[in-house]
Amino acid sequence: MLNLLGILKYKPPGTVSDLSAFRQGLVTGSKAVIHPVLHWLLQRTNELRTRAYLARFLVKLEVPAEFLQDDTVADFNKQYEELMEAFKNLHKEHEQLKISGLSTAEIRRDISAMEEEKDQLAKRVERLKKRVETVQNHQRMLEIARQLRLEKEREESLAQQKQEQKSQLFHSEQRLQRAQVQLKEMQNMVADSKPESLMKKLEEEINFNSYLVNEKIPREMESKKTSVYFLQKLVAEPAMTRADLTALESEIEEVTAQMNQLIEKRIITYEPTDSKFSMYRQQASIISRKKEAKAEELQAAKEEMSSLEKQVEQKNSQAHELGGSEVLTEDEFKQYVSKLRSKNTLYKRKRQEVAEITAEFGILQRTEELLRQRHEATQQQLQAIEEKKGISGYSYTQEELERVSAVKSEMDEVKGQTLDNMSEMVKKLNAMVAEKKASLAPVIKELRQLRQNCQELTQECDEKKIQYDSCAAGLETNRSALEQEVKGLLEECAQEESNYRYINCMKRSLEIQLQRAKEEMKAYVSPDPQERRRAVREQYTRIILEQENLGKKLREKQKVVRESHGPNMKQMKMWQDFEKLMECKRECFLKQQNQAAIGQIIQEGGKDRLVL
Repeated sequence: MLNLLGILKYKPPGTVSDLSAFRQGLVTGSKAVIHPVLHWLLQRTNELRTRAYLARFLVKLEVPAEFLQDDTVADFNKQYEELMEAFKNLHKEHEQLKISGLSTAEIRRDISAMEEEKDQLAKRVERLKKRVETVQNHQRMLEIARQLRLEKEREESLAQQKQEQKSQLFHSEQRLQRAQVQLKEMQNMVADSKPESLMKKLEEEINFNSYLVNEKIPREMESKKTSVYFLQKLVAEPAMTRADLTALESEIEEVTAQMNQLIEKRIITYEPTDSKFSMYRQQASIISRKKEAKAEELQAAKEEMSSLEKQVEQKNSQAHELGGSEVLTEDEFKQYVSKLRSKNTLYKRKRQEVAEITAEFGILQRTEELLRQRHEATQQQLQAIEEKKGISGYSYTQEELERVSAVKSEMDEVKGQTLDNMSEMVKKLNAMVAEKKASLAPVIKELRQLRQNCQELTQECDEKKIQYDSCAAGLETNRSALEQEVKGLLEECAQEESNYRYINCMKRSLEIQLQRAKEEMKAYVSPDPQERRRAVREQYTRIILEQENLGKKLREKQKVVRESHGPNMKQMKMWQDFEKLMECKRECFLKQQNQAAIGQIIQEGGKDRLVL
């Protein structure tokens, strides 16, 4: 019951200290415990039913670790976990299908509604067929209607294809723009770069790769191999005890002491020639450390760049799979936003114009309808008058002749105006071309001169840049050499200071020890007994004598105790037996007193009954 309540996530009322009381009440069936549990269960029946159902499959069986060492048990446990995960996924899909509203009852209702609608449509089609059969050429008209419907569907599909092609064209234009930008960047790089710079970059890359292959990676491999060797050796050795650790610590202390002695000897036998070699060694070690650090930084930067490129490719592929465009750069996104803003303003303006035109169209349509009604009324009156006069159709013929003549005159005017406009436009264009040529001639001359100057200045700039780069490289090498020399000197100075301090400390300790030895020797040789008693040797001899006397006394006492141990133990046993005997006598005496008192009470009771 407790396990089931734990699976159902029941929280007992009260603090944590009341859990034992809750367990006890659950075992004994206390109403104060059972009733809240039943109330909680009955309030959440559906939720707890689902949870109890899932607990049968999702409560994991705990397998001890020693059993998992077996391959068969481990494989079965892995299959069990995989089946549990599959059950979770299937249950989630089932719940989502339930929530989505696709229940069988709703589907059946939809099917029945669609069948009713189908019957109604069939009846309507039958009625329309009966109605159409009376019309002439109804088969041809049905065929034309079918073709019209097919053409409309085709038009919709073509419109959709057109929209898709527009979007593809837009995406391709964006890709083309990005490719053009990349091409321009590459062209600029190629234009700015020279064979010397390209060769320099390639040499730097080759040097870096050769450093990695020849120095860094073999060193790392050696360090890994040594660490693996030591680890294997450590695993092969038996478990170390505390005594082994103390022995190793003592050995380490001895080795460190020997190292310190060797360092002192080396400092004592210091030669100036070694200082130069040590300085060069220090500089070489500093340079190698810097080189390793920079190589590691470069390797980390390359790995980070490759990971970022992979992430970008993944994001682009995901966007392409989802139907979106590729990721835009910052400039392209700004251009896209500006285009959207301009299109938005244009859309709002056009929408306002469409609304105005629609309103005006409604007004004009109403006016046209009123005028048409008036025109029809006047035409009817005119036809009635013409019939009365016997000249029916005169007004229609007259209007037709006037309309044709008006159209002809308008066409003639339009033709004349078009020819005049075209001749004037040609004259204006020729004049504008002549003016532009005349105005651009001096500018073109200046531009040619400026281009020549630009080429000369560019060549001079390149030469100056080469000189600057060479000078800067020389100064940089000198600066780096000086920095390395300064750092080496600073390290040497720090090492010398540490040696000086270490020697001073050793000197002070030795002086103190020497002073103590002199004082001890002085006190030991002094004829004054008080002074001699202050000597450490006398103090230790006195303490040793006192401890020897104390040991003698204790040994004598131990001997006495050993000799008297047997009789004392015997006497102690006799006293214990005596104590037990006296205790037994006391108990017997108390029993006799109690029996005498009981007999006296019985006798007194008998006398009282005789008196009565």
